[in-house]
Amino acid sequence: MAALPYRTEGAASDAPIRILLVTSRENRRWVIPKGNPPSGMIGHAAAALEAEEEAGVQGLVCPTPLGTYRYRKRQKNGASLMFDVEVFPLAVNRELDSWKEQSERERRWVSLPEAASMVDEPDLRDLIRSFGPSEFKAATRRTGLVAATQSRISPMFAWFQRLLPKTGNFFEMFEAHAQTVTAAADALSRLLQDGNGAAADHIREVIERENDADEITRSVLKTVRETFLTPFDRGTITSLIGSMDDAIDEMQAAVQAIDLYEVRDFDQEMKDMAAIIVDAARLTAEAMPLLRDVGRNANRLHELTERLVRMEGHADDIHRAGLKRGFVEYGRQDTLRFIVAREVYKHLERIVDAFEDVANEIDGIVIDHA
Repeated sequence: MAALPYRTEGAASDAPIRILLVTSRENRRWVIPKGNPPSGMIGHAAAALEAEEEAGVQGLVCPTPLGTYRYRKRQKNGASLMFDVEVFPLAVNRELDSWKEQSERERRWVSLPEAASMVDEPDLRDLIRSFGPSEFKAATRRTGLVAATQSRISPMFAWFQRLLPKTGNFFEMFEAHAQTVTAAADALSRLLQDGNGAAADHIREVIERENDADEITRSVLKTVRETFLTPFDRGTITSLIGSMDDAIDEMQAAVQAIDLYEVRDFDQEMKDMAAIIVDAARLTAEAMPLLRDVGRNANRLHELTERLVRMEGHADDIHRAGLKRGFVEYGRQDTLRFIVAREVYKHLERIVDAFEDVANEIDGIVIDHA
């Protein structure tokens, strides 16, 4: 829950509105007061409590939320998870001289345009802009009241959404997808490293990232249909994004299998394959911007794809070794454990296979355009 503390500069109906922002404790960026509601406390009351503790203000809080915004927060265990936050307007009538988190945060009153420019989350920015009378009326005329007051975005990169839909920004989409795949690979590796440490968070992050990637893939396919001139052959574009999407789909399948069978003890070979997946994702993310100028970057692209192919061969060797060791150590005594391990290995292998497909698609582009 979050509060949007505000005050009006004057008595006129169209008087300017000022918003109170505070800095976050970790990285000192500008945010609005927010937090998890205490057990049993209703939303707007929790928002008011956060405003008092974090910003040192009190006032009347509207029980009806202005809207919802979504942001990604990094946990102490390394997972980066998506959270939905309801925002409740709070008309400030008292500023405290001292408050709970006074030594940890800075607070600042700013205008609506300033507040919108200072926060990082694009949909929170839209909520703030819509709060002013003129901005709110304009928003309702454009999109309708519901769209203006409920600024919840689809689970994907918010900045990326601003690029769509009709300008054919294929390179931006490739790069956004690759970054999503990289984040999912990192979460998968943390899952295999931590075991019981924070399994649920890492599993959740991979699934969220896969949903992000699906949104980007759908946008690519839609833009292919709507764009007259494309940088590469349409089939090449769909094959490239499809191969990257296959990789993150298999990451999701892997963590779902791990969750289903409650696997918390991972073979070293599994961890080694996860390390290959992380590096393959990194190489893919490096390759995507180079596609903007294939002729100039052909040599580096070829180096990257060669490495991806070599890594896939290495992963095959590790896969076979892991299955062999598992069969020898517990295949006969604990057949169920071996079957579960084989399922996890299967998905890990398919992830790396998908990265090899990405490499092959990139090689095809180089051959055609370099």
